[in-house]
Amino acid sequence: MSTLHTVNKSPFATQALVSCLNHAKAGDAVLMIEDGVYGGLGGTGLTEIMDEFGKNVSLYVLSPDLAARGLDPKRLIAGVEGVDYAGFVDLVAKHDRTQSWL
Repeated sequence: MSTLHTVNKSPFATQALVSCLNHAKAGDAVLMIEDGVYGGLGGTGLTEIMDEFGKNVSLYVLSPDLAARGLDPKRLIAGVEGVDYAGFVDLVAKHDRTQSWL
């Protein structure tokens, strides 16, 4: 059974993303939404952590939230994929359950 984990808080304000990654299992997916999209950006203190977890867990950002914050998708860490709202729905349907990290 796979889980879609959603994280909506900046990883620079809370530990929600790190906690999420520590609980995610191989085959799970993490979707960063709202201020959580900052976790998908390269060149930060989280880049190595994201690279490591990205080997077993699929990593996504909600592209409209990235755009709303004026962030260039080219800044995403390799392996982090942007999805639109339809892609968000597809991820929910693909996984057995969804866990929100607040």
